[in-house]
Amino acid sequence: MNLPPLEILLHEIDNKYTLAILGAKRAREIEEGSESLVDSESTKPVTIALNEIAEKRITFTKIKSGIK
Repeated sequence: MNLPPLEILLHEIDNKYTLAILGAKRAREIEEGSESLVDSESTKPVTIALNEIAEKRITFTKIKSGIK
């Protein structure tokens, strides 16, 4: 499976920076042994993580915004 288009990923996540952090954290979990939540032809953790986000298998909760 190829990488999902950025438009689809950004429809699920509010901005590209959050997407990058969420994808990296999930890819790290996969690399450390977590089971994949999607069927993927790829063995690359980042590709698997982005596919999970595109298929709405990974969600996040935005905490209070702003720095105090």
